[in-house]
Amino acid sequence: MDDELRILSRVDIPTALSALDDRIIHALGVRRREAAAMRRVMALSAFISLGGGIIAGSAVSQPAVAAGPLSPLGAASVLAPSTLLDAQ
Repeated sequence: MDDELRILSRVDIPTALSALDDRIIHALGVRRREAAAMRRVMALSAFISLGGGIIAGSAVSQPAVAAGPLSPLGAASVLAPSTLLDAQ
């Protein structure tokens, strides 16, 4: 093993390997900036979504009313397919 390490110590370092650290540091910086930008975009989209929901909710003038429960033994609904197809 000592012989192989002596051989490796005599070999010059490839130029691509010497620039590897700079490329990794640059890529990490780009990734950090993209993550910060993504957080800002997500915050902006959440703000727009909540604002749109508030505006849409305030535009409705009447409160929502729950429909009565459907019962097979109750009266026929006016929107049942059989009543919609009848000629009146």
